Amino acid sequence: MSAVHTNLFINGAWIGSAAGRTFPVIDPASGHIVGTASHAEPADLEKAVAAADTGFQIWRTVSAFERSRQMRAAANRLREQVDSIARTLTLEEGKPLVEARAEVMGAADVIDWFAEEARRTYGTVIPARAEGVYQLLLKEPVGPVAAFSPWNFPISLSVRKVAAALAAGCSIILKGPEEAPASCAALFRAFEEAGVPAGVVNLVFGSPAQISEYLIPHPVIRKISFTGSTAVGKQLAALAGLHMKRVTMELGGHAPVIVFEDADVEAAATSLVALKFRNAGQVCWAPTRFLVQRDIYGRFVDRFLAGTQALRLGSGLDPATTMGPLAHERRVAAVGGLIADAVEKGAEVRVGGHTVSGPGYFFAPTVLTGAPRDARVMNEEPFGPIATIVPFADFDAAVRESNRLPYGLAAFAYTKSAKTANLIAAAVESGMVSINHFGLALPELPFGGIKDSGYGSEGGPEAIESYLATKFVSQAGI
Repeated sequence: MSAVHTNLFINGAWIGSAAGRTFPVIDPASGHIVGTASHAEPADLEKAVAAADTGFQIWRTVSAFERSRQMRAAANRLREQVDSIARTLTLEEGKPLVEARAEVMGAADVIDWFAEEARRTYGTVIPARAEGVYQLLLKEPVGPVAAFSPWNFPISLSVRKVAAALAAGCSIILKGPEEAPASCAALFRAFEEAGVPAGVVNLVFGSPAQISEYLIPHPVIRKISFTGSTAVGKQLAALAGLHMKRVTMELGGHAPVIVFEDADVEAAATSLVALKFRNAGQVCWAPTRFLVQRDIYGRFVDRFLAGTQALRLGSGLDPATTMGPLAHERRVAAVGGLIADAVEKGAEVRVGGHTVSGPGYFFAPTVLTGAPRDARVMNEEPFGPIATIVPFADFDAAVRESNRLPYGLAAFAYTKSAKTANLIAAAVESGMVSINHFGLALPELPFGGIKDSGYGSEGGPEAIESYLATKFVSQAGI
């Protein structure tokens, strides 16, 4: 495949950067350059801001019905091109084609969901105390949005921001992931082909620090949405706070999984292997700390190990592959460092624990047992194919370990007891809790965390609210 170049999308046109600067895009399965992309400079960012300002004035006057129609057209364009977009996504990010295809189709569903929400941004009539007075609560678009999306799900995490903004009547500038620019660009091309006016959606790539420092304080920008690490999220939230900007933060996690002694061990282990190693573990909600009650600990470990050993590692373009490479060379070093630290502190590598020889950024799916609480992997988000399994004695011990860290994005539990399920759902400090299955990340469901995992929702009915301003109007007859 010849290298593909991805330009910036500003004011309805695909353009190179003002300085002509570009950067390479690497296939993580081979280490080869498969593309290039334009690198935005301040002059490009100012063009994008001006375009978003003008685009907002146009888009805010477009009826919700028409906004919804154009959004649905964009969703259909994604579905029509799913195979070619999925292949591009696999080449850039590494995930297996089946996962890439699901990401594209899921993105189309997200657009459809928000297209419906666009038509239901209802206001309220508040009964007045005096005759002849009308008290109206109106919902209006907050204004141009600056959004920042990561590389691990370059389409699905971007579309949550773009679709919510468009549904509300806002324009948007998205800082897309440099690792997967063509994949992200396919989303914007769908909106372009659907007829969304110039300036309403804008896409830039470049230095994350430079782009955030330029866009967040800019007086035109009214709302910030960021998905990424907790450390960077705190910096951006502080910068946004200095300028009184609305913020949605979807940050890191370290999801506990609690497997109680009455759980269906085989079913739990089978589903958890798939969840843990999806996208090579590079998932914010991925289960990471497996807490298994002592009486079933050995059985669960054996079943989990068998499932892990059955995974097929390889290029995502190979239909037989069930786990692809890590997205960067730096992720390989990071994962290796976490494992080395855990082993030094007494953990045992039960399977994996090493890189895979040959081209690309492959790391074997890894299972650790006996990792002590002070091991880095038990405290830092691994964001890779590492599962740590530790036993627990009783309900209270499981809750203490689940809530020990400052993260609170997702948590999982397995039990046949309705009482235990209700108790654990109430006790675990997490924005999302899924019990006995994977029930997260659908368009109609809230998606967000608490504590150091951020605030705000990027799914469900709540997601559009942060893109809307509430205006109260009180009117008396003359």
